[in-house]
Amino acid sequence: MDVPSWLEIIIRSTILVFVLFLLTKFLGKKQLSHLSFFEYVAGITIGSIAAEISTGLDGNFMNGIYSLLVWTAIPFIAGLIALKSKKARNFIEGTSTVVIKDGKIQEENLTKEQYSVDELMQLLRKKNAFQVADVEFAVLEANGDLNVLLKKEKQPITPSDLQLDTAPEKVPQTVILEGEIMDAALAASGLTRAWLELELAKLNVAIDNVYVGQVDSFGQLTVDIYDDKVKIPEPKPKQSLLSALKKCQADLESYSLQTDSEEAKQMYKRNAKRMEQIILKTEHLLIKG
Repeated sequence: MDVPSWLEIIIRSTILVFVLFLLTKFLGKKQLSHLSFFEYVAGITIGSIAAEISTGLDGNFMNGIYSLLVWTAIPFIAGLIALKSKKARNFIEGTSTVVIKDGKIQEENLTKEQYSVDELMQLLRKKNAFQVADVEFAVLEANGDLNVLLKKEKQPITPSDLQLDTAPEKVPQTVILEGEIMDAALAASGLTRAWLELELAKLNVAIDNVYVGQVDSFGQLTVDIYDDKVKIPEPKPKQSLLSALKKCQADLESYSLQTDSEEAKQMYKRNAKRMEQIILKTEHLLIKG
């Protein structure tokens, strides 16, 4: 019984989907995240062969499969060789090229890579570098990415430059999602439902109207609501500071209960008491926002 051509195409295509999936898995994740020129050419060819096998009813199906296996094996073997030999790796995957050094464009290297000055400037702007003179070093990687090192005086100031100690940032926790309270995220932030309800009351927002609610590392709640026409009050810095002080005091008291060390317990209690005194002295100034 002859199989209709449309049914044969469906069968071939279905088989090829699984074959290509297995071959891609065989080559590894590198095929998805970082293609060398060699792998790029192989990928195009494999796709063309698969399309021809899928619709070419006059050709031999198994011959096409053999061709796919060959084109898959070639980049795989080339990758193994590249792992063993740096020279082979440089040839197959390419090497990085310095295009700017000490604020000066390396014209010969730029020409060698067949990049124009306009293309270089476009890549620099993507790295927030708008002047060549601001760049200490720029390297064009083998995959076409440009990595830029700004001159020291042009780099943004960091707390370490000022010799300042900073508290570690915590991942923001999504405590409300589509009107539902995420208790696990709330607990991870060290907060309660009562606190959340109080914060929502301050914003005059019903929980059913909250699409997404998040708490940052400072205990500040921000919400995105369904009704975009409703304006959410902006957080007040002084009130936020007061909330942070109270949270700090609560954390110290909590730590004193959790530790088994008597010395640490007394230290936490002592500092919690100091924090309480600071809050009592400043609350009347911060409560007004």
